[in-house]
Amino acid sequence: MVHGRVGKYQRSVSIIGIGAVPFCDIGEDPELQGLTEGEFFGTAALAAMADAGLEPRDVEFFYHGSANPKFFNFAATPNMQVAEWFGMRGKGSVHHSEACCSGYIALQEAVEDVASGAHDIVLTGAAEMACGYPVPFKPAHIRDVCTLEIMRPDLEAIMDRAYTRAMGAGHVGQDDWIDLYRRENNLTDEQIDEILNTMSYHGRRAAALNPLAMLRTPFEELAKQAGMDDPMEYLRSPYNPLTTQYLRVSGNAPGADGAACCIVCPTEMAHKFRQKPVEILGIGSSCLELMRPHNEMEITREAARQVYEVTGLTPEDIDLLLVNDFVLPSQLLAAEEVGYLPKGEGWKMVLEGRTAFDGDKPINPHGGRTSYGHAFGASGMADVYEAVLQLRGQAGPRQVKTKAKTAMLRGFGGGQNCCIPILRAVD
Repeated sequence: MVHGRVGKYQRSVSIIGIGAVPFCDIGEDPELQGLTEGEFFGTAALAAMADAGLEPRDVEFFYHGSANPKFFNFAATPNMQVAEWFGMRGKGSVHHSEACCSGYIALQEAVEDVASGAHDIVLTGAAEMACGYPVPFKPAHIRDVCTLEIMRPDLEAIMDRAYTRAMGAGHVGQDDWIDLYRRENNLTDEQIDEILNTMSYHGRRAAALNPLAMLRTPFEELAKQAGMDDPMEYLRSPYNPLTTQYLRVSGNAPGADGAACCIVCPTEMAHKFRQKPVEILGIGSSCLELMRPHNEMEITREAARQVYEVTGLTPEDIDLLLVNDFVLPSQLLAAEEVGYLPKGEGWKMVLEGRTAFDGDKPINPHGGRTSYGHAFGASGMADVYEAVLQLRGQAGPRQVKTKAKTAMLRGFGGGQNCCIPILRAVD
């Protein structure tokens, strides 16, 4: 694999505003039912402006990301179609789509824009309505329930089908990396099951404290409903069945409707705004098609190498890690690959509770994709939202105990795309 080179930005860039809507199924939420993707994105955008103390007229340009706008929103140019919802009509904008990595790329696009000097105040975000799909030629709020059978042709469209096995090929797409890890570290299937169930348990503990999370019912309560006293017994039981060789239902991310946005500006201007700035120190990125075995591992390694090189930081400088873990094992595996957890030893730290939001090596204090929900293209920006809250010290009862100053986000999507930013609170 050829290594890429990342240069330093021409000027430092910081996040000055964040906004998000709950990740949910609007078809099951009477308060949100009938809203459209434009309203979701617009609500998050206006919240980010309010957080920074800005008005729409102050924002010069915006970026709009989603994994699949044609399928989920019946829109070919959604950036133009949503601008009216948050006062940006007539201003410049770009839409982009990088599958489940779209939200992380949304940050990268805005940062590079401001770093280049093209604009000073840029809004960026992503939205996805992943629980349903629009009825063609009907008003945008009229949607049908989305099933895997309906969505499968669009999943296949993100692959090079000339040389790659179909997405959804179970072991290849979901169990590949954790199976390699099991063999390399001489672990049993039972140990892997306990590791993944422990991650599910602590993710739900965090999500239960997060008003934006989709699944908030603690496993203690679910266990009690099933006549069990121990939540881990529940997680090992047929109430939480296996869906692949290693993954149980609790390790699969539920599709969600959601949106999140942030606003960036030059760090030298950031003190003028309402909130404590969070600087983007650098971003690494890599892409490798699915025909390559263990591609997620390799692109995570390369993107991490780039961002450490450009920032001059080491894994020891990272206080908090957020991982796009729509396949649950990625939480542990990516944490080891970027050096946040020691190679071959991270699983022990998981079992000891050290990677929980209140542990000394916190990962995904918002609950992770499997409890927070997975709004595909929007999920990465939801991670940015959480990282900024944590670095500001504004995460409330799920605030990490490590007094985090520096956070890394490992974005991944489409089975091929990886983007890793490092953020730091500005003193």
